[in-house]
Amino acid sequence: MTDITIIGTGNMGRAIATRAAAAGRSLQILNRTPEKAAQLAGELGSGIITGGLAEPALGDIVVLALYYGPAQEVVTRLRGSLTGKTVVDISNPIDVETFDSLVVGPDTSATEELAKLAPEARFVKAFNTTFAGPLSEGSVDGKPLDVFIASDSEEARKQVADFVSAAGLRPLEVGALRHARELEGFQLLLMALQANPAYESFNWGTGLKILD
Repeated sequence: MTDITIIGTGNMGRAIATRAAAAGRSLQILNRTPEKAAQLAGELGSGIITGGLAEPALGDIVVLALYYGPAQEVVTRLRGSLTGKTVVDISNPIDVETFDSLVVGPDTSATEELAKLAPEARFVKAFNTTFAGPLSEGSVDGKPLDVFIASDSEEARKQVADFVSAAGLRPLEVGALRHARELEGFQLLLMALQANPAYESFNWGTGLKILD
């Protein structure tokens, strides 16, 4: 059984796969275009399973390294295969036209909406507040990156926290899945600030220093 399946080969998929490899976890990388998965696996090292999305056998932890829209499509397609799995949603449902609002209502989150599509899976919000560059390195200025983790399943939270720790990062469990709403809203603010030239000097890799 594979430890971790990553669906998606973009910047975040690459970064999380890099940390998984560093943690010594057995890894599977899937993509709608299998050749892209194979290319990324070839860059990371040997022993990585790759493939497409044709009802694959999935790892214990399934990371949706996808935007919210594609994540909805993949969860719907793989619903049966996700039963009993810990599914990590990293998406931020941001209106990319304006960067001033989310495309989900204030009484829900992207992760909660995805969980409705596959209720037999255990959904976790994590990695949505990390940026791909620093995440690939695992630390900034010698300090491990913080990874906020929210889930209604205590077992799933611990499972993801153990992976995060093994990957050289610092897990911060924030409680139930409803707290994905705050995590997504927080990242909306950061992304809006990042687009503002006045904040070019902000260190985007370190996260919330008030927790140090």
